[in-house]
Amino acid sequence: MNAATAKAHGTSAAAGVRITIRLVGMERPRAWLAAGIEDFRQAAAVSLAYGMFWVGLSIAVTVGAIYLGLWHWLLPLVAGFMFIGPLVAVGSYGISRALEANRAPHLGDALGAWRPHAGQLAMMGVMLMLVLLAWFNIAILLFAIFFGLKVPSPDALYAALLTTPEGLGMIAVGTVLGGFLAFGAFAISVVAIPTLMDRDLTFMEGIEASVRAVSRNFRPMLLWAAILTGCVLVGVLTFYIGLALILPVLGFASWHAYEDLVVIKSQEEGCELHS
Repeated sequence: MNAATAKAHGTSAAAGVRITIRLVGMERPRAWLAAGIEDFRQAAAVSLAYGMFWVGLSIAVTVGAIYLGLWHWLLPLVAGFMFIGPLVAVGSYGISRALEANRAPHLGDALGAWRPHAGQLAMMGVMLMLVLLAWFNIAILLFAIFFGLKVPSPDALYAALLTTPEGLGMIAVGTVLGGFLAFGAFAISVVAIPTLMDRDLTFMEGIEASVRAVSRNFRPMLLWAAILTGCVLVGVLTFYIGLALILPVLGFASWHAYEDLVVIKSQEEGCELHS
């Protein structure tokens, strides 16, 4: 298979494997979400336990930031969750794999799902942390531009965010820049992390597959990114409690998205393409 043919069919040939990206329609994101809800229904107890783990961690981080006087970091921290969300879903992938193997999942499937592929997942974590650090630096710069270097009181700051030109301007610019960064993180990870969970590939091969999946299915994946963002925002607005349900469902749905989008075969299996 030559490079031109591979590109035309959304295929790349990594060492020993052939990764093919399927074309999907605009209806598929809703189907992934429905499949995620069904997985949650089949494994409600372990899914809720996994979701509550992240709820507890989110509350602990929030309380810690307030206790340490870093309350002004809460908004960037909450927004930054969008960058590392794919890593949070790793445990959900383990539960989905157990369901597909026709066995009852347990918490060990969720909490230990990363171990067989720890090295490559850690490298993906480093990539996403770099994006998160870039976001924190942007947040610091925007705050300095619009409010100066002195941190006002919590009441004054949050009132200013919603009632002054400076606050509204910072929110607008931050939303645009954060949106670009978040979509970049989404593009390199939405398929990469489940790919690494499923196959013994390098993190760069996973990133390549993820970027190609997004570029080849840009409109459906843009809709999927909007669904993920909206659901997480709803969870955050419930003081994190809603995340106990939302995070596992989105994780399951993301696993089904990966299975819908990506076909991986060894080179020995021939050159038949799926599209």
